[in-house]
Amino acid sequence: MTDTPSFVPEPAAAPGTEAFLSVRDLKVHFPTDDGLVKSVDGLSFDLERGRTLGIVGESGSGKSVTSLAIMGLHRTGNARSRPQISGQVLLDGEDLVRADADDVRKLRGRKMAMVFQDPLSAMHPYYTVGHQIVEAYRNHHPDADKKKARTRAIEMLDRVGIPEPAKRVDAYPHEFSGGMRQRAMIAMALVNNPELLIADEPTTALDVTVQAQILDLIRDLQKEFGSAVIMITHDLGVVAEMADDILVMYGGRCVERGSAEKVFYEPRHPYTWGLLGSMPRIDRDQTDRLIPVKGSPPSLINIPSGCAFHPRCPYADVPKGGITRTQRPELALVDAAEGADRHWSACHMSQEERTRIWTEEIAPKL
Repeated sequence: MTDTPSFVPEPAAAPGTEAFLSVRDLKVHFPTDDGLVKSVDGLSFDLERGRTLGIVGESGSGKSVTSLAIMGLHRTGNARSRPQISGQVLLDGEDLVRADADDVRKLRGRKMAMVFQDPLSAMHPYYTVGHQIVEAYRNHHPDADKKKARTRAIEMLDRVGIPEPAKRVDAYPHEFSGGMRQRAMIAMALVNNPELLIADEPTTALDVTVQAQILDLIRDLQKEFGSAVIMITHDLGVVAEMADDILVMYGGRCVERGSAEKVFYEPRHPYTWGLLGSMPRIDRDQTDRLIPVKGSPPSLINIPSGCAFHPRCPYADVPKGGITRTQRPELALVDAAEGADRHWSACHMSQEERTRIWTEEIAPKL
């Protein structure tokens, strides 16, 4: 283990590009009677316009909490239930963490929007789909009359592929199928042409045909509006289809980040290896059973010391001296050479050791 990694605690945008969204050392901690829940504990990443970032990880890794923090939705509710939020969320240069709540509210829907995991819960059951899209539009276009806003709602329903939009605009959410509700949520999110779209598990509980249609829709609308997109999912197949870059979360932190090509074909973290091993593949014969990640995700109240993944990692004892149990690894560039594709990983094993394990032990089994 002779290499000396070049530590980069805050991954920055690629040279020559300007980050539209820049997250720096974001922490979201929830005080509870049992202790402090560290849902997000020092997350940093950048996202440029027109690109898609896929955030992946098991349930409880901090993916959705990150998205809600970006949207400023943790500020709702009473003071006791609100989390402790620190760090920076810079949207086009404006820090949303320190901004006034009313200013953030004005940005939601206009400059940034979110497609929630369960549209039936996210949409109000007592109002028609069209009414809710109209309300979202008029909230940022107060001079628009009801007729103009209704025309805009019908136009958006048509754009996302809802059949007979002039008729379905007056339907209630429960009268839509799951796929149509998801399309209606996307129409509501995009009605004001936001520059940032966050999609939280947008294909959950949908059949594979509808999943493909929803992903195609998001991709087409991104091309049309030039939006930056964050795709939050546990489905690596969705990430492979959509993402330019991938961020892997575990225990509220980023353990690997890089281009989709690097993370899929040259991953350098044992947790990423586990996720890839548990994903079914259709491009090759599957002679063995899928390889699950052993154990359970850590408690975010009592996160293991050292590397949070070490209780589940089959290579925890490779680094000598028990460092995986005592010292938390920082994100480091996998290849610090000038011009190298920017790829980060947080692991105590040397780059050479991880390359050998991936090439000789992991990749042949996938």
